[in-house]
Amino acid sequence: MEIRNIAIIAHVDHGKTTLTDAIMRQTGMVSEEGVSMDSNSLEKERGITIYSKNTSVFYRDTKINIVDTPGHADFGSEVERVLRSIDSVILVVDAQEGPMPQTRFVLKKSLELGLRPIVVLNKIDKPAANPDLVQEQVYELFLDLGANDAQLDFTTIYAIGRDGIAKEHLSDDSKNLEPLLDMILLKVKPANADKDAQLRMQPFNLGYDNFLGRLAVGRIHEGTIKMGETYILKKIDGKIEKSRVTKLYSFKGMEREEVAEAYAGDIVMVAGFPKIDIGETICEEETQQALPAISIDEPTISLRFMVNDSPFAGREGKFVTNKQIKERLEKELEVNVGLKIDFSTTEYYTVFGRGELHIAILLENMRREGYEIQVSQPQVIVKDIDGVKSEPFEEATIDVPSELAGSVIESMGKRKGVMIDMQTHGSQNRLIFEVPTRGILGFRGQFVVDTKGEGIFSSRVIGFRPYAGEIKKREVGSMVSMVSGKALGFSLANLQDRGTLYIGPAIEVYEGMVVGNTSKGLDMAVNPTKGKQLSNMRSSGADEALQLIPHHEIGIEVGLEIMTGDEYLEITPHSVRLRKQKLKEADRMKANRGKK
Repeated sequence: MEIRNIAIIAHVDHGKTTLTDAIMRQTGMVSEEGVSMDSNSLEKERGITIYSKNTSVFYRDTKINIVDTPGHADFGSEVERVLRSIDSVILVVDAQEGPMPQTRFVLKKSLELGLRPIVVLNKIDKPAANPDLVQEQVYELFLDLGANDAQLDFTTIYAIGRDGIAKEHLSDDSKNLEPLLDMILLKVKPANADKDAQLRMQPFNLGYDNFLGRLAVGRIHEGTIKMGETYILKKIDGKIEKSRVTKLYSFKGMEREEVAEAYAGDIVMVAGFPKIDIGETICEEETQQALPAISIDEPTISLRFMVNDSPFAGREGKFVTNKQIKERLEKELEVNVGLKIDFSTTEYYTVFGRGELHIAILLENMRREGYEIQVSQPQVIVKDIDGVKSEPFEEATIDVPSELAGSVIESMGKRKGVMIDMQTHGSQNRLIFEVPTRGILGFRGQFVVDTKGEGIFSSRVIGFRPYAGEIKKREVGSMVSMVSGKALGFSLANLQDRGTLYIGPAIEVYEGMVVGNTSKGLDMAVNPTKGKQLSNMRSSGADEALQLIPHHEIGIEVGLEIMTGDEYLEITPHSVRLRKQKLKEADRMKANRGKK
């Protein structure tokens, strides 16, 4: 049976997973309605793909291995490592939005590897869809990225992924995705099936099983791999290890089925190599040439993970010690390639990631598993390149209604953003900025306010550039509790005039906990537990009803955005709190005097 290996790549929310799900339904790989490639609970809640996953479908006596990849820039490392193991990509582009920053990022990686993409213009049923214009924009993007003549001669398919319809021409009448599947068979060359050569296999993904240990998902480039056989593992640093294959799985739909052997061209899951890493080579002989290692883009931000030492520590979590946090982070390193962690000190562990969302997903997973943890404010990674202090820059693409463009340009200007392009489509403006990563850390919350929720913001890292100087972002101060106890509505009604509250009535607070922000820009010590003075004298305000404005709930991502350098974000299974690093006001004043 012939094998085709493809990956589906796109910007976030352009319809990759919906298209993959429709292919699986129409080829009979899933029988139940509602089964999706986005199987993780966080993926279902957020409606985005976080982890790359592979499936396989059978069509016209051909096995098509499909890898569904994330579309968010923070999970770009998931895409990079997959592209080396497939023969072509399906580039999905929204027929209304057109190419976006992550479209550019994933396409650039594909073209560099010599892959010839098939372009799918999805969501052609949108009222504002303009497939002809978007196809022109995609062609220009190919030119910008230095595509060769063969790559420029790409095939375009028009699709409505949600309804499971694909067409070669807009005027065609189609009821299913067969035009797309036929095009895959026609344009994607069959995988190399040299099963008699010596084995060479390279993993592009890792999994973990409590009974089998570490699992490697990879492509067999040459030869045959057999269950129970002993093979050589060539590490990236040149070391060599021997291990025996204890389990071998092939993919059929979303299920994995145990097989006795697998051949060149297929994507399989292997158990029995406890120390295998992504990009290493499994082969038969020590003298064989290792496959080129898979390189991943560097992290751009860092923050410190430490034990939760707040007055409420240990109330909710099952795992609260330094050792437990270290073990969990070590386990995360086994499957999360874009992450790097410095374990050199025992007081805290420095975690390096690709962006705020990348870190927030890790923290959300940890809290759901029962961990309590404290983290510091995210900082960008500053490097010294050829004697010049440099920091990461990003290209930010912003779609906003024309009347709101001014406030966005002003906000980006304060954050050292330089506008490099501005396009008008009807009543919408598309603004493109080059801005330091430091400038857009914590910007998304402000952006929602500036655009009244009508703007779309996306960005991609474009490399390190000279340091842009000081950026003053925060215009509010913190409202810090000076006592411990239970917050009362009477006190909060008075405090809500001073700024935005992060807590509601009847919530327990402790000294040093941040309960809101102040509009003046300076920190303010407050007493949220103060009750109404009761006496037997009737007063004029006795019967006034308290009217509390709904408080601003803090989640992990919001907390990472709004926290300042002298604060920690306390994360427990049921609560997220902001607190000062020094809980007592006297200690904070002393520390501030020391800085001056």
